[in-house]
Amino acid sequence: MGNLPFYAVGAAILGLLFAVYLAKSVMSENPGNSRMQELSQAIFEGAMAYLNRQYRTLIPFVVIIFVVLIFLKGWETAVSFLVGSVLSAIAGYVGMSITTRANTRTTEAARTSLNKALGVAFRGGAVMGMSVAGLGLLGVSLLYIVFRSPEIINSFAFGASAIALFARVGGGIYTKAADVGADLVGKIEAGIPEDDPRNPAVIADNVGDNVGDTAGMGADLFESYAATTIAAMLIGVSPTVVEKLSLAGSPLNALLLPLLLGAAGVIASIIASFFVRTDENANPQTALNKGLWGTNILVAIAAYGLTSWLIPSKAVPVFGAVVCGLVVNVAIGFITEYYTSNLKRPAQAIAEASQTGAATNIIAGLATGLKSTALPVIVICAATLAAYSLADVYGIAMAAMGMLSTAGIVVAIDSFGPVADNAGGIAEMAELEPSVRKTTDKLDSVGNTTAAVAKGFAIGSAALTALALFNAFSEIAHLKGIDILQPLTIVGLFIGGALPFLFCAFAMEAVGKAAFEMIKEVRRQFKEIPGLMEGKAKPDYRACVDISTKAAIRQMIVPGLLAVGTPLLVGFGLGKTAMGGMLAGGTLTGLLMAVFMANAGGAWDNAKKYIEAGNLGGKGTETHAAAVTGDTVGDPFKDTAGPSLNALIKVMGTISLIIAPFLR
Repeated sequence: MGNLPFYAVGAAILGLLFAVYLAKSVMSENPGNSRMQELSQAIFEGAMAYLNRQYRTLIPFVVIIFVVLIFLKGWETAVSFLVGSVLSAIAGYVGMSITTRANTRTTEAARTSLNKALGVAFRGGAVMGMSVAGLGLLGVSLLYIVFRSPEIINSFAFGASAIALFARVGGGIYTKAADVGADLVGKIEAGIPEDDPRNPAVIADNVGDNVGDTAGMGADLFESYAATTIAAMLIGVSPTVVEKLSLAGSPLNALLLPLLLGAAGVIASIIASFFVRTDENANPQTALNKGLWGTNILVAIAAYGLTSWLIPSKAVPVFGAVVCGLVVNVAIGFITEYYTSNLKRPAQAIAEASQTGAATNIIAGLATGLKSTALPVIVICAATLAAYSLADVYGIAMAAMGMLSTAGIVVAIDSFGPVADNAGGIAEMAELEPSVRKTTDKLDSVGNTTAAVAKGFAIGSAALTALALFNAFSEIAHLKGIDILQPLTIVGLFIGGALPFLFCAFAMEAVGKAAFEMIKEVRRQFKEIPGLMEGKAKPDYRACVDISTKAAIRQMIVPGLLAVGTPLLVGFGLGKTAMGGMLAGGTLTGLLMAVFMANAGGAWDNAKKYIEAGNLGGKGTETHAAAVTGDTVGDPFKDTAGPSLNALIKVMGTISLIIAPFLR
């Protein structure tokens, strides 16, 4: 059994080799004419410039924590933290470099067929997906082989959390500053189409799609993947679980099972990626669903074989717990699609409310988001109870691991969205034939739904990850329970419950400030550049890209420090009881806020899309203007504050594990 971690390393390397194959496949496609290549290059350069500045800004932060960990926990823990940070950054860099060059190739492919365009866009997104899963599994596996202690390598998850937090916040600020500026001034004030080349913010908007939905989501799920795997390993060898599940004869196998399940997930994602095919008259969503369903089925089959092999005495209960996680994966996807799709009643009701103005649109959107929290919570509660009844706290951890084992295909499908969106923008800006934009619009509309479903997956996985981290913290800190009648517990609950609200306030405020600067710049260019509105002059795209970049880097610092600093102050200042209360309060309100904001934002967006499809009067009407305003409010909900909460609750959990041995 001592060689089992090397199987995980092998699967991780296979995943990375597949990513290289996909990257070469995408780059071999025709990039289109010179204008298309020029636009794609501008998006690529803007995205890479942002990532470079973000990582340079984070280097001092990472170095300081690295030094502190050397003195506090030893060099092994510090090295694990550094590896987690570096691999998370590499995954984002590699994925972004391909998705931002797959866009023009998707546009050119759309001139041939829908299936060809779908294939190029999906392969571009799959590079990010396989990089996330491959590097995450490789990092955890190699560190375990070297140090042989899941407690030491837990800081790998903290390193990933630190990068994910800033990637989510910074990327969200960037993309929504550009999006809000482009929509409010371009669509409403100037009355020009989305992705019109006359709009100075249009390149920044296309860059933002990538830094928010590709790099941000990738870092988010890389963090979840690492944190869940390590938490499950920690719980698998905890004395309490070994005793309750009678694993005394095979505790090491319970520790290694999460690694091998992750390996199965990587291989399943590779196989299922070949299921993603469509024809000209089919819905591309069906093709993507084949990949997702195929991965879930293959992981379930592999999970049964692995549990029967490694822990035969508890194979069925642990396998059942893994299935619970896979069910959560599918169920939350369906729930999210229902509340956000423009083909479903909730988004259409918001569109109808837009007929009486922006105020009623916003009221309907808020109500939809609030209602959408109930079913995901019920699903997560049911899965938690079922997994616990099957295999105690180890069952909860394995449910989370089952869900996260499909991260490769989920990130691939999510990253498909920005590629398709950019492809449509390039078709518009390069003034290609209308049939091309019609094809890319089919892909883009599917991308909106897949983005919402991926956000639901990220939120659900964050909740299960947080539960696994909380149980691991309780084991290490020897916290037998939290008594809500104790003042310290109550204080921790209130601090943890309030933290997501304050965090969201800073994130939303940051978008507002950055968008204000963007709006001023777009208005200035429309006013001061002669011939711009007539199409006789080019806008200064670079100025808008620079505004979004500077604003995102500057505004991400305060929310990031709040997320990292608060758990440290509570833990060392008030002790492990208050820390337990804080984790409970922060996880609960963070989950609810994340679901509410993501689904409200997605519903607002697709209510606008429903109107733009020709319903309720279509574009250019007051109904459409009201829907655009609602979508503008929803943008920072679904793409900045909401997704950032996933990182917040996981940062709290990973920090708690690191400081647990020192808490009184």
